[in-house]
Amino acid sequence: MICDEVTRDLDAFVDRELAADAAAPIREHLSACASCRQRVADREALGRLVRSVPYYDAPERLRARVSGQARRTTSARRLMAWAAAAAVVVSIGGGISLVRSGTVRADTPVDEVVNGHVRSLMADHLFDVRSTDQHTVKPWFLGQLDFSPPVVDLASVGFPLAGGRLDYVAGRPVAALVYQRQKHTINVFVWPASGGTPAVQERAVRGFHVRHWIRNGMAYWAVSDLNDMELTEFVRALQTT
Repeated sequence: MICDEVTRDLDAFVDRELAADAAAPIREHLSACASCRQRVADREALGRLVRSVPYYDAPERLRARVSGQARRTTSARRLMAWAAAAAVVVSIGGGISLVRSGTVRADTPVDEVVNGHVRSLMADHLFDVRSTDQHTVKPWFLGQLDFSPPVVDLASVGFPLAGGRLDYVAGRPVAALVYQRQKHTINVFVWPASGGTPAVQERAVRGFHVRHWIRNGMAYWAVSDLNDMELTEFVRALQTT
């Protein structure tokens, strides 16, 4: 697969709209093409920026004025439509400039991993390799990544390994390990990191619980809708294994 072919389907890939057999060649290409990975990162950053733009209600005086004119002519409706379109173009254009200039930091790791978690559930693409055997999941990442992620099964403490996949955070490929707790899914994103401490940072983002820590040169981000207490139990088990 070449860059032109990837670019053609990149929007659908980012939105997780491609079938698994169509997405697999793109993921393979991205693992070796830095420029296409950057295109993915740019699209994801722009999407987050657009979703983060606040919504403002029009003042009542403006609403009344527009409503009065709309009763007399349809031109006001056309004007509002063009104004809305222009506002979107200006907002997106300004957003692109801000992202490129670095004035606004639209992409943070916590946003990236939560978005990755949501995408995996919505697109029904949790797995590139589906297995409860850590000795099957870990070797699958060979050749997919430039590092070897630690993979353990925690079935003995109630958090069985379900599989793994290749994901992307800030434009770079990372390992996503998938665990289950009854009907709840836990995504654990892993990539190399220097420094840091094993102390776990806790956050809640858009209704999901997030845990982050660094251990043995690896950054871990665990994301789930699992309740706080059980996710803490999972993280402790993963840290001590």
